[in-house]
Amino acid sequence: MPFSDPIADGPIIQEANMIALTNGVTVSGVLDMVREARRRGLKIPVLLMGYYNPVLRYGEEKLLHDCKEAGVHGFVLVDLPIEEAARFRKFCVSYGLSYIPLIAPSTSIPRMKALCSIADSFIYAASRMGVTGASQSLSANLPEFLAQIHKYAGNIPIALGFGISTREHFLSVQALTEGCIIGSQIISTIGAAQPGRAAECVEKYLSGITGRNLERDEHGAIVREVTVLEPSAAGTRPQAMPSEDARPDTTDVTPGHDPVTSTRFGEFGGQYVSESLMGCLPELDQAFEAARQDPAFWEEYRSYYPYMGRPSGLYFAAHLTEEIGGANIWIKREDLNHTGSHKINNALGQILLARRLGKKRIIAETGAGQHGVATATVCAKFGMECVVYMGAEDVRRQALNVFRMKLLGATVVPVTSGSRTLRDAVNEALRAWVRDAETTHYILGSVVGPYPFPTIVRTFQSIIGQETKEQMRNAIGKLPDAVVACVGGGSNASGMFYPFLDEPNVQMLGVEAGGDGLDTSRHSATLCGGSKGVLHGVYTYLLHDQYGQVSETHSVSAGMDYPAVGPELSSWKDSGRAQFIAATDAQALAGFRALAVYEGIIPALESSHAVYGAIELAKTMKKGEQNVVLNLSGRGDKDMNSVAEVLPRLGPEIGWDLRL
Repeated sequence: MPFSDPIADGPIIQEANMIALTNGVTVSGVLDMVREARRRGLKIPVLLMGYYNPVLRYGEEKLLHDCKEAGVHGFVLVDLPIEEAARFRKFCVSYGLSYIPLIAPSTSIPRMKALCSIADSFIYAASRMGVTGASQSLSANLPEFLAQIHKYAGNIPIALGFGISTREHFLSVQALTEGCIIGSQIISTIGAAQPGRAAECVEKYLSGITGRNLERDEHGAIVREVTVLEPSAAGTRPQAMPSEDARPDTTDVTPGHDPVTSTRFGEFGGQYVSESLMGCLPELDQAFEAARQDPAFWEEYRSYYPYMGRPSGLYFAAHLTEEIGGANIWIKREDLNHTGSHKINNALGQILLARRLGKKRIIAETGAGQHGVATATVCAKFGMECVVYMGAEDVRRQALNVFRMKLLGATVVPVTSGSRTLRDAVNEALRAWVRDAETTHYILGSVVGPYPFPTIVRTFQSIIGQETKEQMRNAIGKLPDAVVACVGGGSNASGMFYPFLDEPNVQMLGVEAGGDGLDTSRHSATLCGGSKGVLHGVYTYLLHDQYGQVSETHSVSAGMDYPAVGPELSSWKDSGRAQFIAATDAQALAGFRALAVYEGIIPALESSHAVYGAIELAKTMKKGEQNVVLNLSGRGDKDMNSVAEVLPRLGPEIGWDLRL
């Protein structure tokens, strides 16, 4: 089942997904293919493999009903680990369908036991960490890894996948496992075949792998097996534990602790990732919790305030307030932080966390480049290798920040897949982290991704709201009536809003990227125009189509050009604690202009959305009596070329003409 964002897959299967989607392949279409194959006489079992969001969008029970009717036997869902799979697996059992668990080399013994306990047909074992794809050699640790799985699997067979592509691979593992899974090499074989000869080429390739040919009658039924290569000597399989000990009737991997509830913000959040990451995330969570509760960690963090430029200033925008004629507008000056945005708050915190974990290498994603610059900055300070993934379109739009990152010693990797923007940069960063998690820490820049990332980033960004509360009390003796922030992924909004969560008299307003308007497909307003789904390991509001494929997004601002949002913001939307609106590209430019003209402050295009929202909100409030704080998350020098590029098109909408 194709998916637009297959983060657990390598380049070959990524391309196969894109080709399928370009040709209109959907889940319904896949079921039609199965029906046609059954009509032609196919007898062997068929499994559907893919990602959870298309399943969720189709409807779980409806899909299971339709799969049973079409002749499907079960599922491999690579981003639905055991913690998230309980309901879906129960549905599978009720329809007589199989749910295939996946076990990775990083899977802990308690998790391995639990995964083996839910297997009813076979277990998918990944031969290595990382993403799918053919490889030259297999891990030397495979015998021990597979013996451990057999120990707990009882009589359930194991099929080994990830990297198997040659006859030598096949022979080297046939004494260790009951089956092999080959995907990328078969797809490559199909791609290289002459038109009309793909099946013949695949059959020839598989004969070379297995050493046998299967002769079939005119209906495709196997009538004879012919050995074409000499079989190797059979090896000795590892001995399984007795089934009553090997497969306990439980899936609780952490007794006394609900792993799903603990990773959620209401219904949102979770850890929808491949099993390969399920070792990294608990390690990160435990390290963060230990640091969060350690006064020495926060003492060290605060010791860098002079380096970061904290506390950032709170400024009364008197001229802008006078021109608007409504509530007093105050500006939280995150744009004056070191590196020019709020991103340094999180980057500094996470690199201290990475040092605690003993990691030697840092990776990050970036859209507008601000998080990339902040990450490159702290890596330079602490002498750590830094690799930043950035969409190729954003590399073009934010050439100045690309130069800054390189100047600071970072390697910038342009991502050319998909829309070539922030979403695709996150995809590649997650793939890179899976490959090198043992030595690498991923400094994710926003409150997105699998738990604990949303909590980690929000915690480090909460200094914004904490300072604002204290500064407003010092300035006017009370809290503001409203706080306003732009919302892309949601890091600066979470940082401003969270400390006000239990202050019901303080309104929280987030402003999303409305692009060309919510009545078009060219926007990035996830909370205003999206629906619930799964992307980048988290259940949240998402922009996706009726088939669960992630939509292309648009914003004049590279940092807002993202199709999802942090799960905690999604929970605030549904609870009504925060309100969210969208500002179009033209309205964001109006905010950009207003702050420059009336206060002499050039904001980032991301922040300009919030400027517009704060102005519109202030107009509805009591003049001189009420107070609005605008979180100015970044400065706009990086955006001069982008503004100049779009101004001829958007300027007339707001009466702005800068032509000489």
